[in-house]
Amino acid sequence: MSFEPSPTRPATPKPTLRWDIFCHVIDNFGDIGVSWRLARQLAQEHHQSVQLWVDDLSALTAMEPSLTLTSESQLIHGVQVRYWPDTWCQQQVADVVVEAFGCTLPAPYLDLMATTTPRVLWLNLEYLSAEDWVEQCHGLTSKLGNRFQKYFFFPGFTDKTGGLLREENLIAQRHQFQSNRREKNAFLNRLGLHLPEDALCFSLFSYENPGLHSWLDALSQAPKRVHLLVPQGRILQDLQRWLGVDALGAGDSAQRGALDIHILPFLSQDDYDRLLWCCALNIVRGEDSFVRAQWAGSPMLWHIYPQPEDAHQPKLQAFLTLYLQGLSADAADALKHFWLAWNTGANLADSWARLSPHWSAIQGNAQRWCNHLARQKNISQQLVTFAEKQIIFAPRNLS
Repeated sequence: MSFEPSPTRPATPKPTLRWDIFCHVIDNFGDIGVSWRLARQLAQEHHQSVQLWVDDLSALTAMEPSLTLTSESQLIHGVQVRYWPDTWCQQQVADVVVEAFGCTLPAPYLDLMATTTPRVLWLNLEYLSAEDWVEQCHGLTSKLGNRFQKYFFFPGFTDKTGGLLREENLIAQRHQFQSNRREKNAFLNRLGLHLPEDALCFSLFSYENPGLHSWLDALSQAPKRVHLLVPQGRILQDLQRWLGVDALGAGDSAQRGALDIHILPFLSQDDYDRLLWCCALNIVRGEDSFVRAQWAGSPMLWHIYPQPEDAHQPKLQAFLTLYLQGLSADAADALKHFWLAWNTGANLADSWARLSPHWSAIQGNAQRWCNHLARQKNISQQLVTFAEKQIIFAPRNLS
């Protein structure tokens, strides 16, 4: 008698969770940029069912041109994008509710959450910071009476935080793009840029800066030509003043000395990544662009959102403490001086000149930092794992 081996039973797939992400657009693109990237990753890489509620669809349209402003519900990249109206129309509650950056959930939705069984997992996705206290606060809960328990998820730069948003194959995609000259040129040509093969490109996506003219003066007088690539944004008014023109818009170019300035349209998130990959220096603002510049692996400067009474300075200093660790004392001091001068609106000529002797070391440090971060779990992975433990694998009370 012989026995046929039993067929291998296929692994039982994990149940798909339903996610509602709420994003209130304040005044910039950081909040919606992070929320959109998270929603896309949850849907595309983790096969979750995701709804993104946005109270200002025009902000998302700027970075996702396929979005239709007149549609209150539309499926894009696997995400159901929903308009968050002033007057809430009751909807079914999701398994996981993400309150992006402390936005206030609709009161009727909260009421329904309170009566839903089993209990809804409520997560508050916080702002990114390198400050020490983030590690102690990541994952903490807040009980709101007997009805709710909210968990606080903090992005960060260490293994004791929620990590950063990073697509699964992002670094490999960057390497492939940067090593393919034809693909890089095709991308730049699509933006209306026809640059020499060895063009030195910087990107500039910044808040207003009263010291910008001093940096532009230095670039215009430099021995090597620089192409400054500027997506449309708030810095255009400073550029207009320096150039002495009344207006600048997408497609415009200007030249002064060794500096060529090219104004680009506001880019989709994927195209903005490619822009960063083309540049030897990236000056960025806001949380989403700040993180993407780190994944580019090139020297960068973060123009942090200014707050009253310089409340943003500890956050900036905390990141610099981590970011500069791989540099010599002189190189770290030069790069820190440039960052602080930019973020205080000071004259930039001297701090820019101090960077030159250390540029090779600064390039190497940017790549090392990127590789270091890429070894950590990204925040979408951590959120899904946490949600599965809380919902799917949570012990049930049997009676």
